[in-house]
Amino acid sequence: MTRLSVLALVVVLTPAVAAAQAPAVAGAPTVVVRGDGEVRAVPDLAWVGLGTEHTAPTPKEAQAVVAKAMTAVQQKLAAAGVAKDAMRTTAYDVQARIDWVNGKQVPRGYMARHAIEVRVDDLARVGELLELAIGAGGTSVQGVRFDLKERARLERDALTRAVADARARADAVAAGAGSAIAGIVRIEEAGLSGGGPEPVMMRMAAAPMAGDAAPPVAPGETVIRATVTLTARLK
Repeated sequence: MTRLSVLALVVVLTPAVAAAQAPAVAGAPTVVVRGDGEVRAVPDLAWVGLGTEHTAPTPKEAQAVVAKAMTAVQQKLAAAGVAKDAMRTTAYDVQARIDWVNGKQVPRGYMARHAIEVRVDDLARVGELLELAIGAGGTSVQGVRFDLKERARLERDALTRAVADARARADAVAAGAGSAIAGIVRIEEAGLSGGGPEPVMMRMAAAPMAGDAAPPVAPGETVIRATVTLTARLK
């Protein structure tokens, strides 16, 4: 390309670049702030993980024992008032058990495992239902996690507080600059969190527990946090 061609190209492109930058230079001044909102609530819903497992010489035998035990667990829970749609299977597998002896594989049978998750709407009954499940043939409690029935509403409350906080911050920034907010340009949700306490991991023996041995379960407190980014136009 000749020197004359290069100069001509620059002349053609320069107006387009200037036009693209013009809005940012000539637009009204804006302020961008972050707002945080928080809502605290005591969980009123629990999810309990229960499992049965058995090792036998053949996979068929292992599966049969596990199926019988899990059926008994679900029937016991249903009889105690747990709805069928509150119980769902989360895992089912059959694996060969193999040990290494003197560098060789030695078969040790097959292990079948069936795990379910149970929704408990009344937290006062968590310990009782754990006791019933273990007494009916469950071999393990794989975890208890807590949640909120009104989570969606509480998340909206946290967002409302976050927006109010962002607006207050924008007003403060504008006042500090000797101006005021003329209007909101954009509000973006920047984050929403709050899963509550970590799952309580437990493992219980298959032997029935005594009537007064039901474990006390404390749900603690769930904190839902929301963050927004607000862009406002100054006067």
